[in-house]
Amino acid sequence: MKGKIVRVDGSLVVAEMEDRVVQNSVGHCIRGDGTRLLSEVIRVRGQRADLQVFEETRGLRIGDGVEFEEQMLSVALGPGLLGQIYDGLQNPLPQLAAEVGYFLQPGVYIHGLATDTRWNFTPVVKVGDTVSAGDTLGTVPEGIFQHRIMVPFGARGSFRIESIVGEGSYTIEDEIAVLSGESGATMKVTMQQNWPVKVPLSVARTRLMPTEPLVTRVRIIDSMFPIVRGGTYCIPGPFGAGKTVLQQITSKHAEIDIVVIAACGERAGEVVETLRDFPELIDPRTGRSLMERTIIICNTSAMPVAAREASVYTGATLAEYYRQMGLHVLLLADSTSRWAQAMREISGRLEEIPGEEAFPAYLESRIAAFYERAGMLELPDGRVGTLTIGGTVSPAGGNFEEPVTQGTLKVVGAFLGLSRARSDARRYPSIDPLDSWSKYTGIIEPAKVTRMRRLLGRGNEVRQMMTVVGEEGTSLDDFTIALKADFFDNCYLQQNAYDDVDGATPKERQQFVFDKVLEVIDLKLDLPDKPQVRQAIVAATDLFRNWNYAASGSDEYNRWLAEIDQFIASRGRT
Repeated sequence: MKGKIVRVDGSLVVAEMEDRVVQNSVGHCIRGDGTRLLSEVIRVRGQRADLQVFEETRGLRIGDGVEFEEQMLSVALGPGLLGQIYDGLQNPLPQLAAEVGYFLQPGVYIHGLATDTRWNFTPVVKVGDTVSAGDTLGTVPEGIFQHRIMVPFGARGSFRIESIVGEGSYTIEDEIAVLSGESGATMKVTMQQNWPVKVPLSVARTRLMPTEPLVTRVRIIDSMFPIVRGGTYCIPGPFGAGKTVLQQITSKHAEIDIVVIAACGERAGEVVETLRDFPELIDPRTGRSLMERTIIICNTSAMPVAAREASVYTGATLAEYYRQMGLHVLLLADSTSRWAQAMREISGRLEEIPGEEAFPAYLESRIAAFYERAGMLELPDGRVGTLTIGGTVSPAGGNFEEPVTQGTLKVVGAFLGLSRARSDARRYPSIDPLDSWSKYTGIIEPAKVTRMRRLLGRGNEVRQMMTVVGEEGTSLDDFTIALKADFFDNCYLQQNAYDDVDGATPKERQQFVFDKVLEVIDLKLDLPDKPQVRQAIVAATDLFRNWNYAASGSDEYNRWLAEIDQFIASRGRT
């Protein structure tokens, strides 16, 4: 199918078609020098098609040719994805740089998987077995996991295995099996398959309700505002509030199998920081580089705007693929604000009726459709796989009332709002304990969490009152409440990401320390004057801070625990 260009408007190209073209199909705009620019049909009107080009359109002219394909924008799925750094179109950036240099050349595309690498394949089925879409044919080792080679997800009905290769070394392009369908047609299977990025990948027996807490080892998240495996959450916050560091901590310490990071539209400096730091991060599970179970999708704000939109869907598809293997996957999208800005720019070029702040009217439905790709699936063989999606939002000026933040809050299960005031005060993680919320149940009993949230809220009210009337105008009971709220904030909610011990707190230690904090808060501190109350809380704060920095089970840890128990025993209980 062919056509010719009749209009070029930035990344939007209008082509006149010679034949029928399907929306969301792939097209190639051919420049005068023969360069083929990948594009996608986003609207069809009669004999004209609107295409968004994933490259710079410089050099395209009216009258240049367009060639259409029937397939949608797809990614290659197979062994070799882990540890890769891709752009939004699944071009491996290190290989691309080796081929064309560090300045990307339009029209140059590289297959997402290495075709010359040989993988040790072990079959798990035999000739005559009956299989269907998503069933495992065999496995190959990939890092610390067994990568499952599955029946193509788009296959319909049941198939009989006519042939299957024996155990051996094969490339992703070698034929490993031949299947015959109910109609008698045969299908050849290799270790790779393609899947359209905008179609959710979900081959499962049933969809389950996520309930199992995802332990990130960040105390304020796990204890106060938990997330679950297969759930969704967002992290809105102003620039410099610690979103990137919080993502790195979550990637490193969360009890998850695979991490997929989609840097969609972030500034080049932040993406470079991610690319530089991640290979140096040590995976606590293996003692090796964290990149061995990580995939990074890079599409900076300097790259073409259309590819920025595609990068989010590319990351989601790769994450869903590993969920189909029964693994627990975490997808971090940074930042969905830039993704929404890309949609706004494309919508403007299409001359669509704008919504609030010129974002497209379908913004909320697109955001909802993205987060709905998370979930917990019971796979056909009984295994359970989960995909957790966490998206950061960068609202201008830290305004949480803007459309992207509000559209996200309507669909996610947890809201971890970062505070500029806490960030400026060096209280990290700078998650605001008063504005944040979660619909999930975590590792701490809900009644205890509710009690501490009320204490923090009441303590904030007293602090605001004290700024007007001063400490001397505050009753002893109110003053004690404010000190207890500060004690909980300083000793439990704050965490030093760069300390070997305090940077990651296991589930059991969080539960134990939380109860110890409650014991101190329950102490009877009706001392004769306010200075003595302050001295008591300061003493407890110092004890807990030292305890937090001591490794579990060490002599130092036990010594500080004994000091805390002695402090509690020396005062009456309410």
